[in-house]
Amino acid sequence: MKTIIVTLLSFFAAIISAIAQDFQGMAVYESKTSTADMTAGFSGNREITPEMQKMFQERMKAAFEKTFILNFDKSASIYKEEEKLEAPGQGGGMRFMSSMMGGGGTHYKNVKEKMFTVDKEFFGKEFLVKDSLPKYEWKLEGETKQIGNYTCYKATAVRPVTQSDFRNFRRKAEEKKEEKTDVDKKKEETKTTNFMDGWEMPKEINITAWYSPEIPINQGPENYWGLPGLILEVTDGKTVILCSKIVLNTKEKKEIKAPKNGKEVTQAEYDKIVMEKMAEMREMNQGQGGRGMQFRIGG
Repeated sequence: MKTIIVTLLSFFAAIISAIAQDFQGMAVYESKTSTADMTAGFSGNREITPEMQKMFQERMKAAFEKTFILNFDKSASIYKEEEKLEAPGQGGGMRFMSSMMGGGGTHYKNVKEKMFTVDKEFFGKEFLVKDSLPKYEWKLEGETKQIGNYTCYKATAVRPVTQSDFRNFRRKAEEKKEEKTDVDKKKEETKTTNFMDGWEMPKEINITAWYSPEIPINQGPENYWGLPGLILEVTDGKTVILCSKIVLNTKEKKEIKAPKNGKEVTQAEYDKIVMEKMAEMREMNQGQGGRGMQFRIGG
């Protein structure tokens, strides 16, 4: 009798294990990044008409409002932008700026191995960024809210800024503006400066995440992970990522594997490549007398 019970238990354990291994889900996320800072600098530029400014704002908004698909199982996931036809006027410039704002190809992360891989294209070169997943010091809060059919719990953390992700790039605050003389203000009105001179990157960013224990997997969009449930919403600086659809135990299984194309680099190495290229562009711009990436700063 004991032998039969042990056999049955082993049989059911094998079935449960097989189901767990076969488990897969899909979540759709809508990502929006505020572009107010990015477009505000053009308001004082006399060379840009209101019509041009409006067109630029609309294109920036479209470039930074994206839909992503997260396919996940118990230990790994792939996160990729939904493929869609390019809107008229969305040329290479917008694609370049989009990639600078955290875009990329397939974003793979393995929470069991605590590793991630993402393929990126930068100035026509393909890179394969492979590194350890960031360690978030999550603080579990008591607040809850409903997202779709799921009860979600709040968690907060502070993370260092990734230097190659310009989504949290911000305009420098004007210091001691009240002490400026009329002569100083007049100089600023006519001053043409490099695009990068009026901007800065914060060192740290506050994150607010909402996760649901009803989907007990250690996953989330992009590189967010480490909570006792699927992360359905993230506010990271100026970017909000919100889940709009979830399908569990999907019939059509997606192959969840890391991308392989591109020159393999660590995150720090990729950040250095991007920053060096940006510095090179800045020097080229200055050598051309400020033409190209420039705007006038109003008083």
